[in-house]
Amino acid sequence: MTLPRTIKADFGASVKAQRVRLQLTQEELAERAGLHRTYITDIERGTRNLSLQSIERVARALELPLAALLHEVDRARSAAPRASNSTGPVDILLVEDNERDEELTLRALRRARLANLIHVARDGVEALDYLFCTGRHSQRRSEDRPHLVLLDLKLPRLDGLGVLRRMKAEEATRCIPVVVLSVSNENDDIIRARHLGAEAYIVKPVDFQRLSRVTPDLNFSWTLQRLPAPQVS
Repeated sequence: MTLPRTIKADFGASVKAQRVRLQLTQEELAERAGLHRTYITDIERGTRNLSLQSIERVARALELPLAALLHEVDRARSAAPRASNSTGPVDILLVEDNERDEELTLRALRRARLANLIHVARDGVEALDYLFCTGRHSQRRSEDRPHLVLLDLKLPRLDGLGVLRRMKAEEATRCIPVVVLSVSNENDDIIRARHLGAEAYIVKPVDFQRLSRVTPDLNFSWTLQRLPAPQVS
């Protein structure tokens, strides 16, 4: 079954959320479903074309009727924010290499029905490529930079302080507010990040309330947007 890329991504996100709910590893889910672990990995990444049989196997492994799993996908598609692979404009760039922290952040903001679009970069080099439209993001338009960067400090290839230093050294990105993500509010790296120009910090896990508390201190030309509550008939 060849699905559009966005549907595959949403299906993968729903499978991952249900797997985490059951506290299963990818290996354990693969064993339950009778599939290879790399197949499950590709599903969660949104890169695997699925057969109906495979979808049914995954649903059974997740202890869900097929209709219930598809309903979860539909619900995820109607919610926001979504981790986007788009090369177009986004409001927020989340730079986070820890899959668990990324998932908790997106889930919390999705539950809060935040409507701003989010792109996820998983290391410091990718973050700079996204911000400066280089490397794998060379097709992006320079005017489509994000309005806010949520920046973890502990990153592979280039750490968060290196990303922040480069952002604040360049005129094109100097004015983008940066909120540092930290596991503690007693962290020397937070002090260094402040000196480099970070506007605020949030102790992980990120949620809508914590993000809302710091945004009044930032010079935004945009706002955090929430989807309207669903109408009850």
